[in-house]
Amino acid sequence: MQRTKIKEILYSDKLDYECVVKGWVRSFRNNQFIAVNDGSCLDSLQIVVDSNNTDKDILDHITAGASVSARGIIKASLGKGQKVELIADSLEVLGRCDPDHYPLQLKNRPSLEYLREHAHLRMRTHVFGAIFRVRHSLAFAVHEFFHKKGFVYLNTPIITASDAEGAGEMFQVTTLDLNNVPRKEDGSVDYSEDFFGRSTNLTVSGQLEGELGALALGEIYTFGPTFRAENSNTTRHLAEFWMIEPEMAFYDLAENAQLAQEFIQYVIQYVLDHNRADLEFLDQRLAEEEKQKPQNERSEFSLLEKLRMVTANSFEKITYTEAIDILLKSKPYQKKQFKYDVSWGTDLQSEHERYLVEKHFKKPVIVTDYPKEIKSFYMRLNDDEKTVAAMDILAPGIGEIVGGSQREERLDVLESRMQEMNVPVEEMSWFLDTRRFGTVPHAGFGLGFERLVLFATGMTNIRDVIPFPRTPKSANF
Repeated sequence: MQRTKIKEILYSDKLDYECVVKGWVRSFRNNQFIAVNDGSCLDSLQIVVDSNNTDKDILDHITAGASVSARGIIKASLGKGQKVELIADSLEVLGRCDPDHYPLQLKNRPSLEYLREHAHLRMRTHVFGAIFRVRHSLAFAVHEFFHKKGFVYLNTPIITASDAEGAGEMFQVTTLDLNNVPRKEDGSVDYSEDFFGRSTNLTVSGQLEGELGALALGEIYTFGPTFRAENSNTTRHLAEFWMIEPEMAFYDLAENAQLAQEFIQYVIQYVLDHNRADLEFLDQRLAEEEKQKPQNERSEFSLLEKLRMVTANSFEKITYTEAIDILLKSKPYQKKQFKYDVSWGTDLQSEHERYLVEKHFKKPVIVTDYPKEIKSFYMRLNDDEKTVAAMDILAPGIGEIVGGSQREERLDVLESRMQEMNVPVEEMSWFLDTRRFGTVPHAGFGLGFERLVLFATGMTNIRDVIPFPRTPKSANF
């Protein structure tokens, strides 16, 4: 008989039917009640065994972490805590688990830090099972949203010769013998002998290649891994993460911002509709975590309140200049409670962004028209020649979640901006061809997928929302 997933059993009103269940033991009580979870949902199914008629060797090996297969009848449960249970008529231990060495003993309530050290097993816990089911739903919703909008899913290269952000913090890709690197006469590396015949790196963004697609297919989106060799050990940075980057021909900044708002509201509503049990569990977990903080550091909103705040409200739209004015007049600024200074021309820090969202407007905020000096070369220069047509979306509890802009479609202005910011014009001729041959107004934005998962789950460390985090000095598995 084919196994039935526990989710199907628990979410159904059907009773008195035979099925096979397979999963991992969460607990075994009174030599009779086994809580089994198969990862399909948050809750476990109670399996009731007749210890008098079950082989002692089997009972001795039903321990937390062991895998089992049980066959029996689904009945209404007479006990508290579950609607149904499986009355087993046969039970098999598929894989034993030594309780003396198993790192995930439920009675110990392992900390998140401890679980990061055992990341190869942490997906078996309630919290990480919930996180990665939410992550899956968000990823599915991303594709569903853009598919319904008629966008083309474009796979941009992971290995590239361009630095889209101009940041230079890239991982190099090479097949050269590092113990005997070929050199030119001037001592520089001779990349002509490398696999691609030139210096290459892992991509930091698919945006530039995405623009090529948009200026042929109209509307595209990318969803893939990106890499930053930034030596930053913080709760907000990863060396490998996933990016969602739509690019749209014939869009201006306002249309770009509207699409981004619709996108965020769609994917958040999707998880509210499809991951209710996981979100309620994560909401409770966050509430318990908040209680451990000093009163002045606690969030005003629960996880579910933050998510509903995003789906229920039209986002506030202000300019960067208006944002600076609000911050300069704010009580935290006047009482010198901000860690970072506020002045026109400097980038907004997370504390400033969160003040705007959580204290001032109490809903998500779209900030537009940033100073050109703090934004990338490809953003369209405004008529004041001081600001660019950029936009960031700020979300409660996290700050910036989306960054985007109307792209600079005028060839002469783009070349001038590239020269100002020391971006090699000659090497980017392929990119500039889109401005030479049928240029059009166009726009796009980028959203770090892990930042979205962080927001949707209420977690505070970005390493907890990707299955296998890559950080400085850490590349396990």
